[in-house]
Amino acid sequence: MSSEKTQNSSSVTMFILLGFADHPEIQVMLFVIFLSIYLVTVSWNLALIFLIRRDTRLHTPMYFFLSNLSFIDICYSSTVAPKMLTDFFRKQKTISFLGCATQFFFFVGVGFTECFILTAMAYDRYAAISRPLLYTVIMSPGLCTRMVVGAYVGGFLSSLIQVRSIFRLDFCGPNIINHFFCDLPPVLALACSDIFLSQVVNFLVVAIVAGTSCVILLVSYAYIVSAVLKIRSVEGRRKAFNTCASHLMVVTLLFGTALFMYLRPNSSYSFGRDKVVSVFYSLVIPMLNPLIYTLRNKEIKDALRKVLEKKKVFS
Repeated sequence: MSSEKTQNSSSVTMFILLGFADHPEIQVMLFVIFLSIYLVTVSWNLALIFLIRRDTRLHTPMYFFLSNLSFIDICYSSTVAPKMLTDFFRKQKTISFLGCATQFFFFVGVGFTECFILTAMAYDRYAAISRPLLYTVIMSPGLCTRMVVGAYVGGFLSSLIQVRSIFRLDFCGPNIINHFFCDLPPVLALACSDIFLSQVVNFLVVAIVAGTSCVILLVSYAYIVSAVLKIRSVEGRRKAFNTCASHLMVVTLLFGTALFMYLRPNSSYSFGRDKVVSVFYSLVIPMLNPLIYTLRNKEIKDALRKVLEKKKVFS
């Protein structure tokens, strides 16, 4: 029995990614669109990191977290986009078993890390608005660093648990993944052993990470709203709400799509529809994040204007 199980589990050494092969007539258009999105994502997020590092006025906890969020967004897209883009030119879009597990590990790890960083940013906004006089004491450089390190450690440990629960299963064929990368639902659909325990483990991991993050987010924003309502001036309220609006928008986009994808019963999965949702949260959201923060942030606009004016002087 043991040798038979070993043989079955090792019978699939690589997977074939279908990608968007079901739409051959728009392959070139899709390639151009996805390449443009990826290049914009990388350039915008790098530009935001550059601005934050260059301008000393932006050397605050909020922008420290934002620069880490931008770095995470680059990594998030890069776990999926390069492989997907090169596959447009391949007749057979293959990925090794180890490569599939590695891609899943980094994609999920980076995703969980982003959840934790967004949660840390909510706590930062709570400290800034509810405890302004103690803000610099509460959000010390040491605490900010520990929060970011904790986000990475927690994110990748959670991902490791998921990878262990999925890729220990038997995969004895077929080996065709109806997706453009190794995501949880299409990979689990190929397992030929009982997946119940893996489903329970994955559900618990997502529920714990998302649940913990959501509780902290809700509590932080409850205190924020309470503090803002105590501000007498309309201008003061507007300014306080503006500092949180961008963060709330990013949180809603990420958590909404992630919960839709990973906390659903198997019967509701539609791989065609889920590909579109996956494009949104793996490629579009990382592109939108720096735009959302830039358009609604006067300090970043001023830093960008300063850089452009200096460039104009030297040109």
